[in-house]
Amino acid sequence: MTEIPPTPPTPPTPSDPSIPAHPPIPRPARPSQSSQDGRPGQAVPVAASGGPAQEAGGPEAARPRPQAGLAGLAAAVRSIERGENPAAPAPRGDAAEARRKRREAMAAEAAALQAAEAAQVAGVPAPGAPDVSEEVAEPAGVAGPDGGGDPGAARDADQDGTAEPDAERGVGVSSPAAGADASELAARTVLPTPPEAPAGVATAAPVRGRAAADRGAAPRPAAMDPAAVEEARRVLLAGGAPGELAAEAVRGLGERAGEALREDPWRVLGLAGVRVEHADAFARAVLGDACGPGDARRARALVGYLLERAAEQGHTALTSDTLKAALARHSVPDPDAAVAAAVEDGTLLAFGTDAGTGAEEDPDEAEDDSDRAEADVPLLLGLDRYALAEESLADGLIRLLRSFEGAPGGGSGTPVAWEKAAADAPSSSAAELIRAVAGSGLVLHAGGEAARAEPAAVVVAARAAGLRAYAAAYTGNGRRRLADAVGEDAALTVAGLLDGQEGPGRAEDGSLALDLLAVLDAPQLSVEEATDLVEAVPDGARLVLSGDPHALWSAGPGRAFADLLAAKVCPRVTSRTPDPGPIGELTSCVSIGELAAVAAPDREVVVVPVRDPQEALHRTVQLVADSVPRAIGVPADKTQVITVAHGGPVGTRTLNAALKERLNPGPGRFGGFDPGDRVVYVPAPGHTLPGTVVGAEAEGLRLACETGSVLVPREDVAGKVRHGWAVTGHQAAGMRWPAVVVVVPGDAGPLLTRSWVYTAFARGERHLSVVRGAEQGLAEAVAGPAAKERTTRLTGVLRDLAAEG
Repeated sequence: MTEIPPTPPTPPTPSDPSIPAHPPIPRPARPSQSSQDGRPGQAVPVAASGGPAQEAGGPEAARPRPQAGLAGLAAAVRSIERGENPAAPAPRGDAAEARRKRREAMAAEAAALQAAEAAQVAGVPAPGAPDVSEEVAEPAGVAGPDGGGDPGAARDADQDGTAEPDAERGVGVSSPAAGADASELAARTVLPTPPEAPAGVATAAPVRGRAAADRGAAPRPAAMDPAAVEEARRVLLAGGAPGELAAEAVRGLGERAGEALREDPWRVLGLAGVRVEHADAFARAVLGDACGPGDARRARALVGYLLERAAEQGHTALTSDTLKAALARHSVPDPDAAVAAAVEDGTLLAFGTDAGTGAEEDPDEAEDDSDRAEADVPLLLGLDRYALAEESLADGLIRLLRSFEGAPGGGSGTPVAWEKAAADAPSSSAAELIRAVAGSGLVLHAGGEAARAEPAAVVVAARAAGLRAYAAAYTGNGRRRLADAVGEDAALTVAGLLDGQEGPGRAEDGSLALDLLAVLDAPQLSVEEATDLVEAVPDGARLVLSGDPHALWSAGPGRAFADLLAAKVCPRVTSRTPDPGPIGELTSCVSIGELAAVAAPDREVVVVPVRDPQEALHRTVQLVADSVPRAIGVPADKTQVITVAHGGPVGTRTLNAALKERLNPGPGRFGGFDPGDRVVYVPAPGHTLPGTVVGAEAEGLRLACETGSVLVPREDVAGKVRHGWAVTGHQAAGMRWPAVVVVVPGDAGPLLTRSWVYTAFARGERHLSVVRGAEQGLAEAVAGPAAKERTTRLTGVLRDLAAEG
């Protein structure tokens, strides 16, 4: 490993404009900035002059308060376990019946979707479809375009408020001008005006079906009553909120959104970019003296808001103590009562802790528990959306295990054919995986980059045996590398497979028309994405989930692959194939918590220590533009910079501004972009598509990507495209480049974890430069915990289902 001494201070490099201060509620024109800052912080206390909610008058004040305290919560949990709460996704004691009802509901939903699609093709209204003017979309929460997939699907990591999962979730995007407001952006955006009815122009692929919609792609906005929008606008303006939020309020709250906000102003927390202090200020303006920190409406809104923020941090549930502590920090005077009320009205679902850990209950201890105080019952609390996803995922995985029968005899796809394929396998690990797949409908495979050849060998063997076998990667970059091993027709992306743009298509029953599916980069699947995928695999088919357990987890909530490994309900194969070369040796050391020096005779690994952010910026640009092309032979357009966050002195914004000035200077003619700019396009949360700007058209911005030409709709350019010379670790996950420059700031702090370091270092194929400003911080991060823990229930649910037999 080569270490380059620091250089003298250099002239300052232009950085991003400063971020303007937040208005009382941020305007929606900058979703990638203010709407991304969803970090729960100290709430601005609500004026107490009106007293608590019971003194305020109005519909919520008259509502009786449920029994407070953990005793009331324990009673609620027991009602769920007895099956008395119909909202509970899996009541203990009759879990099979609950899952049967969920399957029936999902089948009915699938049938309705198919009928609607058929009606759309025929040009007639769908059966039972409401008038389009009455359609209301689901509330958007506070997630922005980086979102869901990053707290706005995880907004805590970015120092200037941009979303970043698990400490750096900026899987989403922000516009090139991070500090520009709506008017400034409009002035700079000179995309050609589209004709009224453009014909024959291909845009980004449409999203079809429930699975694709759940991945976060925005549906076409439904028609709205202008009078309803105007009424909502008047209410918002009266409370000091931007009137531009009116359309979103109507989509989320319905045609009577104005009335709903007037009666319960804290419902504004469900709009993108709104934080607790914004909602409190709006409520004070609307309610006046009839407003207090203990208002039941405020508590209910905060419960949902905090659970959504937790989901953006990766959690699918929270312990009751954690949730109550967060409510107390937001000045809720009685958190016990607030949580009990949320459980009672179905806002939250409550589960015993054993549902989250998979711990088995001792019958003798259960009898002794009759004397235990109700307040001692530990609880996990979650939103039904994620509870249902975990239950459905577990149900689908067990279904694949139990529906698999294999193939008797000696034909294709039989044990004889599989054994011959194992004997011809390229490695012992590949042979072990092939034998495991031959005997089970669900197999887990763990390994690094070199181990990707093993599930590829399974797909090749299955196709040779006459089976309909495919391999799916999470990213287009991963699909390209996979195609080299399995062939173009067998290599897919997960998103393309689910939305029907790639792969075998669907059978008559709606399942995927295949016999075997190997999914690589499985740790990147959120619990909802994994659910969509598993539900689409037909009974009797084989599913191989493969991934690197040391890499970053998904940008969205859950840790499906890690939970499945921990549950131990199916065969697991751990690869013994190491990643080659100095980079492979370094990442192997990082995976076990060691930051060791490695021999790099051809400068495969270079460490560049820096003293301050200004020097880090200068050395990064120097490496990309000069040193790596000259010394390593990798051009600048094949070198990727990776850093911990979007904001800060060496975040992606600052780095991209400096790299653009050096590599492709220009005025930003097309919405802040010029032809030749490297960019990343995020069509849905957690999905990053690198590309290069080709030019602008009437309908949007044209990009050249690995998957082909892509036209980004003009309304998505500001929120879903950003410069891409520098990306975050989560954006880089699942992709590789010939050369990588990893920037480790000296002030990275908790944003730096072992899994982040491992993922960033492993992105380089031939060369890795580390611009190190963290001193001992890098070694401490590698020696510390592998990743930030996430509270989930999947492991326990899987074990419970497997134990049912």
